[in-house]
Amino acid sequence: MKRKALYTFIVAATCALMVACDGDDGKNGRDGADGAAGVNGVDGVDGADAYTDEIRFTKISPSITDAEKNAIRSTSEVMVGGETQYIDYHLLLATGDEDNGEVFGLVKDFQDNIIKYEDDSDYLCNGTDSGTGSGLDHFSFLQKGDKLYMVSQFECAPGAMYMNELQQEADGQLALKAGTLQYVSQKEEFGGWVHCAGMTTPWQSHLGSEEYEPNAADPLSDNYYNEVTLRFWGNDANLNNPYYYGWTPEVDVNEDGTPAFSKHYSMGRFAHELAYVMPDEKTVYLSDDGSNVGLFMFIADTAADLSAGTLYAAKWNQVSGEGLGEAVISWVDLGHATNAEIRTRVASQMSFGDIFASEAPVGGACPTVGFTYINTYNGEECLQLQDVDGSGSVDEADGVIASRLETRRYAAMMGATTEFRKEEGITFNARDKVMYVAMSRIQKGMTDGAGDIQLEENKCGGVYALNLGINEAYSSEFVAYDMKGLVAGLPASYSGTSLEGNSCDVEGLAEPDNVAFLEGTDILVIGEDAGYHISDMVWAYDITKKSLTRIASTPYGSETTSPYWYKDVNGFSYLTLTTQHPFGEVSGSYVRPDGVDIRSTAGYIGPFDFTKLK
Repeated sequence: MKRKALYTFIVAATCALMVACDGDDGKNGRDGADGAAGVNGVDGVDGADAYTDEIRFTKISPSITDAEKNAIRSTSEVMVGGETQYIDYHLLLATGDEDNGEVFGLVKDFQDNIIKYEDDSDYLCNGTDSGTGSGLDHFSFLQKGDKLYMVSQFECAPGAMYMNELQQEADGQLALKAGTLQYVSQKEEFGGWVHCAGMTTPWQSHLGSEEYEPNAADPLSDNYYNEVTLRFWGNDANLNNPYYYGWTPEVDVNEDGTPAFSKHYSMGRFAHELAYVMPDEKTVYLSDDGSNVGLFMFIADTAADLSAGTLYAAKWNQVSGEGLGEAVISWVDLGHATNAEIRTRVASQMSFGDIFASEAPVGGACPTVGFTYINTYNGEECLQLQDVDGSGSVDEADGVIASRLETRRYAAMMGATTEFRKEEGITFNARDKVMYVAMSRIQKGMTDGAGDIQLEENKCGGVYALNLGINEAYSSEFVAYDMKGLVAGLPASYSGTSLEGNSCDVEGLAEPDNVAFLEGTDILVIGEDAGYHISDMVWAYDITKKSLTRIASTPYGSETTSPYWYKDVNGFSYLTLTTQHPFGEVSGSYVRPDGVDIRSTAGYIGPFDFTKLK
């Protein structure tokens, strides 16, 4: 079947169950999904009609001088609804800051005591000079009545979380409210783990992540697992288990202002970059960071309650291999589960062998009948599901347990796509019903010529757009049915110039990481985790004009994690930004300047006055 015919056939079959699946004019008079060509020849998501209201940032230059490379820089002007506003980057907290008897970023053990190194120094998760991991990653703003809280999570193993109140001045400026910093205990749920990106849920809680789950098939080879045994469990391996980590944590605020921590075992275990909740408060998309990973969708039984639901894994049905590619997305059902039933299994000290029998593949196939060949983040394997629940036979119940404790492996066995590479942040454009997913690099399983995804390599990565629609089969109006490239980075060479050291075009993306859509505008904010830009950048991408504007850059060796948009916080808007491990990821020949601040920092760009926009 020819490619165009295949595309028409798959879309028609998918849309038979979809209500909002065509390319008719969208909301506010905009065109639907079949827009004109975008940047770098990648198809756009929308047509040419523009809104009357718009936001335009003043562009900053790429970092060239040493002073620019060593600083957090941001745009200082933005035009909103035709009027200029003056904004800036503002620091909220940095690792090592002290308040209320706590130190921001200190990591604690299973008894909530500060973890100490052999020299009696404290384990501070900064990601630069000591400790294991990357430092502060995401932080959320939570509006609870007349109080504004901030929950921060740290990307170390063990991981840490902190909560504090913020005070908001009359001009919109935010600051730590003195005497409110609290450590968020995770000891009742086996501790925290490599907390990466997150979001503020529609019900005003912090939804986090646990990235790079330990490989339960060979846990002692995993440095993170060894580290958490040594640090968190006091070097007692009998207390640890790899299945404790790789879940989706949530932090809410109790009536007395203390944090309420939980983990959602029903949502699966893998290298969670981010869980993103849709407006129905039931449909959640989950990205999986690493090489040869999956994309997942969870639909909760009850709105604003993620403790039970059905998990699905994406299947990429390719219809174009040009640029970042294009596919129709179908979903593989991984079964229904509750937090309570899966937590019971987690707490029972299960092993990998309780779930799967395994053997080594030979020539990309399994030597023994009854085993399934897969190729995932953990490499090539041949697996066979076991009688996990001890019922005497292998049945659906065993599959559900496997689908949560070994989500990616089980999804691959069930035929889902596990070939994505460095799948990162997620955000949602509710106006056009489009979801955006960042893919830091187009490599490995996406380009090896085998499997579902067959694209050309692009080390600079790109961002994908997924149209969502009503699908009665899933009882959701936010089911993704296609996925196509929106904007891609381009390799470049600057040898012998002032921009030497950059190997992706400095006027475009390099390894996009976290993303945020500015509700009420045409702007998609894209942050980088780039080894191919000397200083990681934050971009404002206009989805209508197909244009990129550089709005921030961070010091050499840092990531621009946690861009997140808060449209209305008591009448002001904020774009949050974490500068993670400055001067941390650097070349061996680099000499860090004296006197520079190497702390991971939480801050925001703003405040914005969005009363000028409808």
